Amino acid sequence: MPALTGARPSIHARAWILVLALLLLGGGATAYTLRAASGREAAATGTADPGFTLDGGADALHVRDTASGRVARLDPSAPGGRVVGGPSCDRFHAAGGTALCLQRRPGVPARSYALVLDRRLREVRRVGLPGIPSRARVSASGNLLSWTMFATGDSYARSSFSTRTSILDLRTGYLVKNMEQIPLTLGGRRYHAPDVNYWGVSFAADDNRFYATVSTAGRTHLVEGDLRNWSARALRENVECPSLSPDGTRIAFKKRVSDGPREPWRLYVYELATGREHAVAERRGIDDQALWTDHATLAYGYGGEVWTVPADGTGAPRRLARAASSPTVPR
Repeated sequence: MPALTGARPSIHARAWILVLALLLLGGGATAYTLRAASGREAAATGTADPGFTLDGGADALHVRDTASGRVARLDPSAPGGRVVGGPSCDRFHAAGGTALCLQRRPGVPARSYALVLDRRLREVRRVGLPGIPSRARVSASGNLLSWTMFATGDSYARSSFSTRTSILDLRTGYLVKNMEQIPLTLGGRRYHAPDVNYWGVSFAADDNRFYATVSTAGRTHLVEGDLRNWSARALRENVECPSLSPDGTRIAFKKRVSDGPREPWRLYVYELATGREHAVAERRGIDDQALWTDHATLAYGYGGEVWTVPADGTGAPRRLARAASSPTVPR
């Protein structure tokens, strides 16, 4: 049987094929190198990787990845169950196309930055702050932001600490540097005291009303605030770190159930219309401002992990992410 034969390319043609292959390989390697370098540069500067945006997973749960210190998106199909590519933050929250990233700066005394980011996680404003990041919240519209900083001390479990809570209105650019300026009504009377501390703001859907904790004379109170009327009034005692439900009817909060320093709080839900409250199925001491992931479910940090539990008191806690904190759903 005769051998199969065919036309062989000329030396000139083979040379051009070799050059084209080298160009393609070189181009691919260059693109890969540029992408890798871009990712390394973003990690080094604390900014988000190109392509990691709020649009990429608006309904997905985002967390702060403990190992890298960066924001990650939970994704069961990704290695390790998450995609790490967001900015470096000590506290993070996002809603309405706006993100708030609190970054602690090195050095003494403690200082930090509040970074306002757009939906592509690009910085649009930076505010220098004294203290250590504690709480961060963005209103559902993305128009209002609030953060709480520890001015002295580093734990709400301690008897002596001081906080400074700010509110930033992106519609006007106006910054309330310290909420202690807001006139407070306590027990039906205008209240003044040098030990007043605010923390843990949660905004209502109207971008005017808000809820927060105020501490004075050794007691904590849930307050309802009115930005247009520049006022706040106490509603009830023993409420910390309120988180308003998406429908505006309930507040998840920390309730102090023990005077001891070990796990003094339990997570509760308060119904605004009826005044009734109930504990959720999480029985451990939660020191976090819980997040409503939907109308019926809470997420929170405990023991360096993110957990979830039904808000109605049924069910049981379930772990969502290891080595993580600051859960948020940026829709």
